[in-house]
Amino acid sequence: MKLSYTLKTAFSGIRANTSRSLLTILGIVIGITAIMLVMSVGKGGQELILNQVRGLGSRTIIIEPGKEPSGPSDFAELFTDSLKDKEVKALQNPNNVQGISILAPNVNSVAVVASNEETIRTSIIGTAPALATIFQMIPEEGNMLSDEDVRQRAAVVVLGAKAKEKLFGDSDALGEKVKVKNKVFRVIGVLAAKGNAAGFNIDDLVIMPYTTAQEYLFGGDHYNSIIVQAKDEAGVDRAARDIKSTLRDLHDISDPKDDDFHVMTQADAVERVGLITSILTALLTSVAAISLVVGGIGIMNIMLVSVTERTREIGLRKAIGATEKNILQQFLLEAVFLTGVGGLFGILLGALLSLLVAFVLGYVLALDWVYVFPLSAVVLGLGVSTIIGLLFGLYPARQAAKKNPIESLRYE
Repeated sequence: MKLSYTLKTAFSGIRANTSRSLLTILGIVIGITAIMLVMSVGKGGQELILNQVRGLGSRTIIIEPGKEPSGPSDFAELFTDSLKDKEVKALQNPNNVQGISILAPNVNSVAVVASNEETIRTSIIGTAPALATIFQMIPEEGNMLSDEDVRQRAAVVVLGAKAKEKLFGDSDALGEKVKVKNKVFRVIGVLAAKGNAAGFNIDDLVIMPYTTAQEYLFGGDHYNSIIVQAKDEAGVDRAARDIKSTLRDLHDISDPKDDDFHVMTQADAVERVGLITSILTALLTSVAAISLVVGGIGIMNIMLVSVTERTREIGLRKAIGATEKNILQQFLLEAVFLTGVGGLFGILLGALLSLLVAFVLGYVLALDWVYVFPLSAVVLGLGVSTIIGLLFGLYPARQAAKKNPIESLRYE
């Protein structure tokens, strides 16, 4: 029997129960849509984070306390006090670390900031003037922090664009006072709008000298990070090695596994972020794939019902010469066609929903979100839906192919 006739017969069987066929593929549509959405949003999120990491600049090196996190339990290490003034002085010594042009120690936290009219809760960062050079933070009004402010522990702040707007609205903020943890600070500058960079929303920041933040706000002598900029890209790897060697000598560490700090270049950050987001996307995709199993079971159940309802048809076809192979092909084609159509609808719906999510995140929430719908997602959607049809359609097809023609013709 020709394959074309088998295809025609399979499609006729599907058209005979159009409503049931549409309901049958609904589980596949939902499953493929979920997978497409997760992969697209995951890729878009990865690009967003990577763009922020790239905002550090290729010459930037970040030193943080605690061992490099390899699991949830290691994140507590980030709050250790292994970076202090002696570490900063050692890293500033050219005999220890070569090729460094800028070094900025940082302390940061979230706190309530109040003006005369408004109160907000936002990120506070105590830093050195060098950070403005690294992140290219340019004051739109007033001035940035100076080395003199750091030495004198001056009670001054520079506001991000959004922080200024929330605290003072359209009024002039220069020279005005804000209160942080009962300490009054004078506003000396307002940054131009910049957005996110290296995980910081610069527009929401309240920036002050790190010496002031340590003495009046945080009450400690350690740093949450030290950001270093190499003189050129070629010297980044050597500077990172010198930093590790210097800190290990300072902390009497002989085995790198015992490091109480971790050093990260832009290349390291991109690799780590890419790995983490890929793992998260894979996990979410596997969770979404559960609905495909449910859809596949639905396909198998409906196909078994269809086999029972069409018993006399199967008997008649066998009586006029159809082989078990022909019957098997017919019902397998029906199952694969149903799941294939469900896969196509799922891909289209997933693309539309992903576009909607990208629009909401990019335009409504003002994130630097890029719409990404990878070709691999389309291939995966079609491939998975076809495999589901084959796997869950095989058993009903075999049941149909094995039916006895004489008993099938007697079936009522």
